[in-house]
Amino acid sequence: MYDIIIIGGGPAGLTAALYARRANKTVLVIEKGTFGGQITFSPKVENIPGFALVTGNEFAEKLVEQVLALEAEVECAEVLSIKDGEVKTVVTDSGEFQAKTVIIATGAKHRLLGLEKEEAMVGNGISFCAVCDGAFYEGKTVAVIGGGNSALQEALLLAETSKKVYVVQNLDFFTGEDKLVEQLKTKANVEVILGTVVESLLGEDELTGIVMRRVSDNEVTELAVDGMFVAIGLIPQNEAFADVITLNEMGYADSGEDCLTTAPGIFVAGDCRSKRIRQVTTAAADGAIAALAACNYIG
Repeated sequence: MYDIIIIGGGPAGLTAALYARRANKTVLVIEKGTFGGQITFSPKVENIPGFALVTGNEFAEKLVEQVLALEAEVECAEVLSIKDGEVKTVVTDSGEFQAKTVIIATGAKHRLLGLEKEEAMVGNGISFCAVCDGAFYEGKTVAVIGGGNSALQEALLLAETSKKVYVVQNLDFFTGEDKLVEQLKTKANVEVILGTVVESLLGEDELTGIVMRRVSDNEVTELAVDGMFVAIGLIPQNEAFADVITLNEMGYADSGEDCLTTAPGIFVAGDCRSKRIRQVTTAAADGAIAALAACNYIG
């Protein structure tokens, strides 16, 4: 039996493992996909303290190496459920593991448009975060897909440095706040395209443009862009835990900055919890907080 099982091997989960091992707790990190999480899709990362420039893969590799050097155990498996009790049993597709505490750090994945070549072009012209990647499109032409608050905020930020910003929304109106819409109207380099969906992507290894279809008359047009920012929502990876912790209406763990859940001994860290800012640094901060809370729980 482990002191702490961490579900998820992104920055939040790996930071939790780092802090837990430094507290001399036995740790198992379970990850179903790629260790490092979504940051591995970023070819250039410039907003991590201590790194002027690093690729997402390089950062993830350093974090994994650091955790393994502290002798945390890792398991590649998909977690199916948690059996709560004085001893927590984590059920995976490759067996069951027991621990005194569990930290859920499964993250949230960006909702995709569902287009051919879309996943392959993430990091090669397709992005989800203007704060993270906007600087790479300085003086270039970009498209923002979506019409909610996130999309409007992305467009406003990109308008500060990009030559041209197209905002493509499938509805005939924006669903974001009126204040953001008004701010967008003041930007001379922003062009709004409503009632239009993205049908396909242009380019081979890198994005060079998009094919759009106007919903009202099915007219198809092509738009040359250097980058596309998809802002149509996030999907938290918490389905397997809905019976043991409280989730909010969006499916995020209903937890504050203390990273506690409604289940004693089960903690949450990173993008899978309810929070306003989702960055690698805030995920790492959550990992530290959750790990120390778990250590305190164990005593």
